[in-house]
Amino acid sequence: MRTILVSGGNSGIGLRAAREFLARGHRVVLLGRDRRKGEEALASFGDAADRASFHSVELSTHDGVRDAARRVLAEHDRLDALLHSTGVLTFKELRTADGLHPFFSVNYLSRYHLTQLLLPALRRTEHARVVMMTASIPPSTPAEFERFPAFEQFSFRHDREAVQLANHHYAAHLTRAEPGLRAGVVNAGAAKTDILRMSPWYMRAMAKAVGPLFFDSVEKSAHNVVEACLREDWPSAMYWPKPGDFEQRLPIDLDKSTTRRLMDVSRDLTAV
Repeated sequence: MRTILVSGGNSGIGLRAAREFLARGHRVVLLGRDRRKGEEALASFGDAADRASFHSVELSTHDGVRDAARRVLAEHDRLDALLHSTGVLTFKELRTADGLHPFFSVNYLSRYHLTQLLLPALRRTEHARVVMMTASIPPSTPAEFERFPAFEQFSFRHDREAVQLANHHYAAHLTRAEPGLRAGVVNAGAAKTDILRMSPWYMRAMAKAVGPLFFDSVEKSAHNVVEACLREDWPSAMYWPKPGDFEQRLPIDLDKSTTRRLMDVSRDLTAV
């Protein structure tokens, strides 16, 4: 039985992945902001609920991530996989308590921060995995990191790629820094989930109108992250570009100097 932590596991793709892990006989630890959704998720697991737990946490801030890590490590000295399915979609100029834009703090930095804090538990497992979900962003995408990490006057159009591509750089870093660990990035596709809750009204209206025609199912979007967390037949670091197709994957091979720079910035921000 494996123990798999799913950040953002109380809804959407993360919840679907958690259901699949439980169906295959594993144990899940769910992290999410909304306590009510977390409790509803646990209740929906039926007899498998005794292999699941939930922590209500705030992953958009440094203190919230540290609190989440403390609570997880207090209950689990060993983790087999860490699935990052948390995400926010906002076009507004917002700031967290740490002065960072939430698109950056949630969609990348919290993943780096939480993983770094949980490395002691991951190192106790042979071939532990860290899997990060993003929107479609191939490793070859040219991205400008001049505005990283402050993103002053955040522009979704200009800053999205740098934030999402940082996940690929972190996967590349983990591959070199933690030889016993596998790291990968998965395109989550266009599933209709709670990530749309902070988007403009017209995007939500469009999603409601055309969603059945253009959106992937949550089951399809969850397929690759589930397989990446459980299967042994893939090398690190890897990217899965096509939802539902685990065999189609690309190696993550990025400029090492850029990776080092981004990891230095991440380390300075989080102190880990």
